[in-house]
Amino acid sequence: METAICGRVTLSPNHVFNPKPGDKQLLYKGSCINRGILMSMSVTSQGKGGGLLERPTIEKATPGRESEFDLRKSRKTAPPYRVLLHNDNFNKREYVVQVLMKVIPGMTLDNAVNIMQEAHYNGLAVVIICAQADAEEHCMQLRGNGLLSSIEPASGEC
Repeated sequence: METAICGRVTLSPNHVFNPKPGDKQLLYKGSCINRGILMSMSVTSQGKGGGLLERPTIEKATPGRESEFDLRKSRKTAPPYRVLLHNDNFNKREYVVQVLMKVIPGMTLDNAVNIMQEAHYNGLAVVIICAQADAEEHCMQLRGNGLLSSIEPASGEC
């Protein structure tokens, strides 16, 4: 049950918390006319009788900006992508391991060595599976360090 108070009205605490049947002009039940606008009120005491409701504080979302919740939701629903490392005949194995550990967050030495070995023997290795934006960033960083890499959609893996 929602109760909204619109306008500037002098009320006592009894009117706000214990409305009388004849007070329908001051209080009404239901949703406010302006949906999407958050309203807050503060009651300042005026002597013994009651308080004065201040003007509502209006907070509007900035157009064109997504909330942090919306960004998290879009990242979670984005399809996963694989970052692939291709074998090359130019870079030493130790250098490939160093670049993997530098570029990929949380990459351990053992994982980097295994990925490097797989790419060396099979010609291709999966480095990480992540959101498309992150996969593109990792791929560009690997390429920026002289490694051959690409991305592709993952088939439902995470």
